[in-house]
Amino acid sequence: MATDAPAKFRRPELFPSAGDLSVAQHDGLRFWQFMVAGSVAGLVEHTAMFPVDTLKTRMQAGSPLGMRQALRAVLSLEGTFGLYRGLGAMSLGAGPAHAVYFSVYELSKESLARGNPNNPVVHAASGVLATVVSDAVFTPMDTVKQRLQLKGSPYRGVMDCVARVLREEGFRAFFASYKTTVVMNAPYTAVHFATYEAAKRGMREISPEIASDERLVVHATAGAAAGALAAAVTTPLDVVKTQLQCQGVCGCDRFSSSSTSEVIRAIIRRDGYTGLMRGWKPRILFHAPAAAICWSTYEATKSLFQKLNDEK
Repeated sequence: MATDAPAKFRRPELFPSAGDLSVAQHDGLRFWQFMVAGSVAGLVEHTAMFPVDTLKTRMQAGSPLGMRQALRAVLSLEGTFGLYRGLGAMSLGAGPAHAVYFSVYELSKESLARGNPNNPVVHAASGVLATVVSDAVFTPMDTVKQRLQLKGSPYRGVMDCVARVLREEGFRAFFASYKTTVVMNAPYTAVHFATYEAAKRGMREISPEIASDERLVVHATAGAAAGALAAAVTTPLDVVKTQLQCQGVCGCDRFSSSSTSEVIRAIIRRDGYTGLMRGWKPRILFHAPAAAICWSTYEATKSLFQKLNDEK
């Protein structure tokens, strides 16, 4: 390709060096702008849907209540604040994790596409690469968040939880669920990104004049479909992740290892196979609108940066 081609069409390296962070990568954006867009999208998504996430966590940690009953119990015993306990930990983890998530996805997609931007295998592989890296960033704070979300949580706040876990269980406790999280999020992300890109493409083919890439309704609709489908098929592993992150707290079982198969067997012995689908309703209710919010915010932020870059 000619060296004087526009920067947005030049092929980037998968991970640019620190000195390249201000150079346009693709879509007319710089690497740091992908990170900011992803960070904003992650914070908006998780904050908006946090109460649903709290209900999901409590149900998956062993609460026998259904979603409506769990909601009434939280509101009657703890008030609205109870639905937002752990929000600080989420904020500390979600921003950096989503910044890494979306920037790795964009760079991987551009690097792997090789002239075929509509290849679903590329979208899925890029999503898997993104989640492996971002989960390493988010898992410690996700562990803190879920422990704070439990009914009767013994921790006073984020720093108290971090200090007590370090003192009583060691640093490895923050990563007890990492392998399970990656095993869960790899197929989740593969399904999510492939569905998202396919849904956008399908809407453009059905109604090209309406389903423009610039319309937020396209990103919201495609994101909701992708989030719902991916959440449904990965619920059992999400239950395992919650059990590992909350083990030994508020009556949750403690496991001798972080083996996913061991936790699955323990859940089946205790609750039967239905125990692996505990919390599937709030999980889908979380991920469908959350994905719609996340993608819409992400694409809107990207568009803002593109306009700012074009004006320079």
